[in-house]
Amino acid sequence: MPQSQSSPTEELAPHVMVLFGATGDLAARKLFPGLYRLAAQGRLPERYAVIGSGRHSPGTDDEFRQQVREGLEATVDDLDAQVADALLERVSFCTSDADDGADLAAAVRAAEESCTAGSDAAGTEDVRRLVYLSVPPGAMAGMIAMLGREDLTERARLVVEKPFGLDLRSSRDLDAALKEVADEEQVFRIDHFLGKEAVQNILALRFANGLFEPAWNHRHIESVQIDVPEDLGLEGRGSFYESTGALRDMISTHLAQLLGFVALEEACRFDADELRDAKAAVFAAMRPLDPARAVFGQFEGYRDDEDVDGDSEVETFVALEAWVDNDRWRDVPFYLRTGKAMAQGRRTITLRFRTPHTEIFNGSVACNELVLELTDQPQVHVELQAKKPGPDMDLVKATMSLDFAEDVEEGDPLEAYERLLLDVLRGERTLFTRADEVDRIWQVVQPLLDDPPPVQSYEQGSWGPQDALDLPLGSWHLGR
Repeated sequence: MPQSQSSPTEELAPHVMVLFGATGDLAARKLFPGLYRLAAQGRLPERYAVIGSGRHSPGTDDEFRQQVREGLEATVDDLDAQVADALLERVSFCTSDADDGADLAAAVRAAEESCTAGSDAAGTEDVRRLVYLSVPPGAMAGMIAMLGREDLTERARLVVEKPFGLDLRSSRDLDAALKEVADEEQVFRIDHFLGKEAVQNILALRFANGLFEPAWNHRHIESVQIDVPEDLGLEGRGSFYESTGALRDMISTHLAQLLGFVALEEACRFDADELRDAKAAVFAAMRPLDPARAVFGQFEGYRDDEDVDGDSEVETFVALEAWVDNDRWRDVPFYLRTGKAMAQGRRTITLRFRTPHTEIFNGSVACNELVLELTDQPQVHVELQAKKPGPDMDLVKATMSLDFAEDVEEGDPLEAYERLLLDVLRGERTLFTRADEVDRIWQVVQPLLDDPPPVQSYEQGSWGPQDALDLPLGSWHLGR
């Protein structure tokens, strides 16, 4: 099979990868393009097979391969036909559901035999399984039980897509279902935000730079804002949003994990146990969310979608105030905001520093802000006060910026799903969430599920309801 000119960084065991939801949007936009790029970089195992699965067949294997190819052509720039052909040769499809996985189990075992045929070094017992569960939350437990009945969890790593349940009870039911068939070390709860280079760079920026770490606490920081607005609407995901809403889709997953990265104490090592222990300690110190300090919104026109109830009260926007009650962050509010159909698409963390106590400038000193732009090409901005050129001592705002794409020339960046798929193949769990983290986050979020604030309408292309704009102690950082 053709490989890229670059050599794999390590030799990986043979793998059979089973992708549930293989005909869906996530597989087309992220999973197959991620596998293609890993293949192009020579990072996939030498011997592997990919089996797509779901309740409904897309047709023959050739028809499924053509569907995957069209997805690659739509999402990958400068597609290398030779690399794509080599990947697609290893792709097939087998129907399955929660009640019947016999055919899928037979297909997996046949693929394992194919992966080891002609090899003197490996038998089928040496083949690892990667099972990717991109299925609705309500279907997750049934699919997991089927995997157990068919013995497909042997030698397997189970990748579970968020949301991890829909509330505290269902998340615990899901965790119990997983523990019936697999050990915690086999479970990879994926949150693709943690695979982003910019998110991992939060740790480097803070702990590797004496400029920031000494000031990363309540004595110097007034507030922290985590802002992930989206300018897109539903984009064909109306039925999904009706079953989840913004709180479950974004707050209990992506934004909570970002908060954990910003607020954690220094770990002894960058490894799965140390980093996840540090995040878990942050979540344990979080105060349950207060419905009186949260705003829900729904963009105008949401109910016009054909997959949305005409009387829907599902929130497409959430802004809230959170607190971490430990020595480092006591009395520092964390403001979290996300929503659809908003003025801009952003992924921004803003640390607002306390205003210096000085009389030299007659009280005209403004606070500094450290702004982390979590884009594919991450940027860091420091909002400063400087002297305005001229004869008088007048202050103006100035910005010091670091553009990693321009300033850090060497590197081998991976897109988030590429990085996380590679980590699963390696058995590296550092950037995946652990059961106790998930459970505690649901405990923190549950008050908003039990007593949600009223859903307010907001105009598409705005920054959300006015009550949300008034929520922080200071104004939201809305970008340049």
